[in-house]
Amino acid sequence: MAKRVILALVLVLLPFSGVTYWALEWGGVAVVETLRPDGSPRATHVWYVSHGDALWLEAGTPENAWFQDVERAPRLMLWIDGVPTPYRAEPVRDPSAHATIRRLMRESYGVRDAWVALVFDTSRSVAVRLVPSP
Repeated sequence: MAKRVILALVLVLLPFSGVTYWALEWGGVAVVETLRPDGSPRATHVWYVSHGDALWLEAGTPENAWFQDVERAPRLMLWIDGVPTPYRAEPVRDPSAHATIRRLMRESYGVRDAWVALVFDTSRSVAVRLVPSP
């Protein structure tokens, strides 16, 4: 009986994990490099969108480690297709920015964003505007 339960769990978790990995990592993914409190670099895969004259990121929750880094030290490096660009991060916490970043992510990532919204609570996400840094 225990073997059947384990097999059933594996048969459910493997596809779930595979779809989640596909949704999060398949394309349009950048790496944001921030600095931890001890000064060491932290690399995190993120989705990004272009809106107006800026690139935008979304911190899924204010507790995300990379977002905590940004709040402490707003300078970061964004790697897109292996090319690093320095930015200054500007979190925008008003409800209209949240609605806009959610809409932009939905438009850019489509069914992948819909899947992620089923798996993760994005109701407290924070929009982060990136300003090019010399």
